[in-house]
Amino acid sequence: MASEPSLSRNFASAPRSIAKNQQQFLQFLMEPDTLSMLPMAQLSEVLTIPLGQIIPIPHMPPWVMGVYNWRGEILWMLDLGHLLGLTPWNRQSSSRANYSVIVLNGNGDYDPKNPPRRQNRPERNQMLGLVVTKINDIEWCDPDDIQSAPGASVSSLLIPYLRGFWVSPGDEMFVVLNGQAIISQLQTPGLR
Repeated sequence: MASEPSLSRNFASAPRSIAKNQQQFLQFLMEPDTLSMLPMAQLSEVLTIPLGQIIPIPHMPPWVMGVYNWRGEILWMLDLGHLLGLTPWNRQSSSRANYSVIVLNGNGDYDPKNPPRRQNRPERNQMLGLVVTKINDIEWCDPDDIQSAPGASVSSLLIPYLRGFWVSPGDEMFVVLNGQAIISQLQTPGLR
C-alpha cells in the first residue's frame, strides 16, 4: 500500500516574517539537477508509491508511465522530467524502491476536506500524477519575484509549462512550473 503524506497539513498561516503577497510553492528535483517549483494551490497531495504499482498502458506517449489506483480513482501518471525534455525517470542513475509523485489538481482551488470525487458536480476535476526525482520542501515566494527567462535560453519542450524562474535567498535558481498549463496542454481524449 502506498504511503500518502497529505499536503493538507496546516500551511495556511504564514509566519509573521512572511509578507502578505507571498504564496507557498512545493520544491522538487528533476534530473539532471533541475530544481523546480509548483504552486501549492494547484496541488492535492504528495504520494510515495512503491515500484510496480503504476500499470503501464500501451500505445501512449513515452512520458505517460501509466495509471495508478488513487483512492478508487484512476490517476494518470506522467514522467514530468521526460515531458519537459529532461532525463526520463527510468534512465536516472539512482536506484529507488518508490516513485515520488505530486498529484496535480486541474482546479486551482483544491479543498482537501472536499476532494473532487466527493463533489456533486457533473464533471470531475482533471487530476494528474507527476513523477519526479525527489520532493524537497515547501517555500514561501512572492510571485512578483518570478522572472521570465530569455526565450533562447529555454528548451522548447519546457516553454508551454513554464511560469518563470525564481532565485531563492540562498541563490539557488528554480524553474517555476504552471500546473494549470500542464493540465490544459495534456487534456487529450486518452488522458481524460
